[in-house]
Amino acid sequence: MYEFLLSTGIVALAEMGDKTQLLALLLAARFKKPAPILIAILLATIVNHGVSAALGQWVTNVLSPEILVWILAVGFIAMAAWMLVPDELDDESGNIQKWQKYGVFGATFVLFFLAEIGDKTQIATVALAARFDSLWWVMAGTTLGMMLANAPAVFIGDKLSNRLPIALIHKIGAAIFLVIGVATLLQFYLF
Repeated sequence: MYEFLLSTGIVALAEMGDKTQLLALLLAARFKKPAPILIAILLATIVNHGVSAALGQWVTNVLSPEILVWILAVGFIAMAAWMLVPDELDDESGNIQKWQKYGVFGATFVLFFLAEIGDKTQIATVALAARFDSLWWVMAGTTLGMMLANAPAVFIGDKLSNRLPIALIHKIGAAIFLVIGVATLLQFYLF
């Protein structure tokens, strides 16, 4: 359960102000149909994070524990630094138009899935699954974290996003990643 709760919290914080959250805002503003957008975001996240968690699990079988600990620790610390860099949504309006022919659900699924590739939350999912050796709890937690961050974005749109302290949220997320990175090293070498 710890893995689930931590994964949920980390991804929800990491997603605040992230490009995929900005994409959710843009899709909601364009289509004004929250139900198919949310379902598509959920399914795209399940597929993306399922593959990511499986990759995290696979890595634990391929690498020695000492190498894995260092990769995870450095990865979490790098994620802390990455959290401090604000995301920008490149011109997604053109991409939305390109995929719009597949309808609200199709466009949202494809765009969200593609935007999540190489994203902070995807990399966090890989690292968390490797760290906790728990594919299902991590995938469920990271998916819930994505939905907790993106559902309000879809329903409320950009009205609320300007009022959230995104810089503070990113700093809190960075601190959590830093603590997990250092704790990973300490736990391996002290216990």
